[in-house]
Amino acid sequence: MQELKKYYEQHPLRSILFAAFLIRLAAVVFSKGFGWIDDQFLIIEIAQSWVKGTDYYGWLPAADGSARPMGFSFFYVGLHYLLFKLLEWLNITDPQSKMYVVRLLHALWSLLTVFFGYKITLQISNRKTASLVGWLLALLWFFPFLSVRTLVEFVSIPLLMWGVYLIVKADENTKYPVWFLAGLLFGLAFNIRIQTLLFSGGVGLVLLIEKKWKETLITALGGSVAIAALQGGIDYAVWSEPFVQLKTYILYNMEHSGDFTVGPWYLYLIFLLGILIPPVSFFLFFGWARNWRKTAILFVPVLIFLLFHSYFPNKQERFVITIIPFLIMAGVIGWQQFVRHRNKPKLDNFNRYSWYFFWTVNLLLLLPVSMIYSKKARVETMVYLSQYPEIEYFIIDDVNKSVLRFPPLFYLGKWVPFDALMANETFRHFSQKKDWKKIENQPAFVLFFQPDRIEERVEKMRTLFPGLVFEKVIEPGEADRILHWLNPINDNQNIYIYRNSAIIANKEDKAIQQK
Repeated sequence: MQELKKYYEQHPLRSILFAAFLIRLAAVVFSKGFGWIDDQFLIIEIAQSWVKGTDYYGWLPAADGSARPMGFSFFYVGLHYLLFKLLEWLNITDPQSKMYVVRLLHALWSLLTVFFGYKITLQISNRKTASLVGWLLALLWFFPFLSVRTLVEFVSIPLLMWGVYLIVKADENTKYPVWFLAGLLFGLAFNIRIQTLLFSGGVGLVLLIEKKWKETLITALGGSVAIAALQGGIDYAVWSEPFVQLKTYILYNMEHSGDFTVGPWYLYLIFLLGILIPPVSFFLFFGWARNWRKTAILFVPVLIFLLFHSYFPNKQERFVITIIPFLIMAGVIGWQQFVRHRNKPKLDNFNRYSWYFFWTVNLLLLLPVSMIYSKKARVETMVYLSQYPEIEYFIIDDVNKSVLRFPPLFYLGKWVPFDALMANETFRHFSQKKDWKKIENQPAFVLFFQPDRIEERVEKMRTLFPGLVFEKVIEPGEADRILHWLNPINDNQNIYIYRNSAIIANKEDKAIQQK
């Protein structure tokens, strides 16, 4: 223990990074599946469909001119396309194996947040405060889970951190290329998550207030080059119109701002105060606000980002994940300074025991959350169906819901059409196979979501497909069950797989047919 303590005192950042890597490695191995629609269906599904030579989700121009820009940047998706092409070239074709690689790369990438968080804090404050920030960024209970997800709100953070570090470290002797590099990093973050412009714009505002005119201009130039080359250039190459995806994205969100999750203006405050574990979460907000002059480079961008998202009607918790590391840095710096200058025993005791409570709760949550197999039922259903290479079409029966839970076809390994029977017995058609009287148009499988009225639904479906036989039930993971219990909107249900023996015979029938 003395040797470990001595090593930590000599190498605090190295020790923190090692701990951060270990818990993220656990997430790489065990945290399969996907967290949200966006990290699976706007990244992984798109990239792999391109690798397979299809444009299943219609992101690219069509020969008949029917396709339109979808409003999403090609940059981050394109990186996954190149990665998947490389993996296929290396003969790594299994979807789960590919995702181990994806999660590992993202886990390593997220270590930059820990590294630069420590460095930025050390530059502004002292080593003790920097170490606390480093441990928070390394072991905050939900960070390892997010670190292995392809979630643009989280993936863009290291680029912002890196840019801020270059600016914080800069002095009058800093060369202009450093400022240009900071701008490039902010521009790259923008190409991953457009809303990061609010943060980098806040950084630029601070530089203007400090009357760093040339530095602001050069930083803005760096950002503009990255955005013009990657956002504008790729759009022009694909659609023959620069920034067409950006324009589509902005117009869509303006027109449909109230179509998604809408909440009160204070929703994000409550969310952040909750997940950062009270009373420490209140300490962080107090420190962030109290010390705003000293930490303006952190305070102003976070404030602008938070104000915009609090005002904008569409509110989803993941939208504000981007600012959490910066809130932690500014909050810890301000709160530690406040406690240190007060020098009151009662405050010291309250602070100490509050942190004891924080770390106890945090560590109790850390490992279980880091190892969540999210959306397990949907993923494992596709994995199960992938053992039937002859599958060409299936149907989802989810009559208890009006919102379709899309199947992650990435894990099926092929891009086949499907249809879905939703609430009020309304079919959502994604295929042309409507004449089911013809055997060749029938589904190979019918997937029944949720157990409600399952016998009745199966018998009704058998009137269309008499050959339906029960195959398997896929249950959600324990974590998915808990999330559903906490909030029913996290709808992770049992999936009952029925095979259509008219399309895919069982093994015994196959053997007879072959003989």
